[in-house]
Amino acid sequence: MARSRGNEFEGAFQKLEGIVAKLENEEISLDESLKLFEEGVTLSRFCHAKLEEIEKKIETIVADSKGNPKTAAFRDEDDEPADDDDEDDDEDDDENGKIPF
Repeated sequence: MARSRGNEFEGAFQKLEGIVAKLENEEISLDESLKLFEEGVTLSRFCHAKLEEIEKKIETIVADSKGNPKTAAFRDEDDEPADDDDEDDDEDDDENGKIPF
C-alpha cells in the first residue's frame, strides 16, 4: 500500500514535468494551454500535499526525547555540516550517551 502511494506521487510528478515541458516548448492553442495549466495546478497541489504528509512523518520519527519534532536543513553528502546555533538540541540527544530512539 505504501508502494502505491509512492507510485501515485511519482506518476503525478512525472505528468507535471510533461505538462511543464509542453507549455514551455510546444506551440499549442490558448484553450489547450489553459487545460494543461489547470491540470498542472491540480497535480502540483497533490504533490505538495504528499510532501507535507511525508515531512510530518519524518518529524515524528526524528522527534527529540521530549516528543518535540526536530528539524534540520537537508544537506548532501558533499556539503559541510551546517553551523547549529541551537546548542540545547545536542544536550537532549547526548543524555546518557544514547540517541532517544
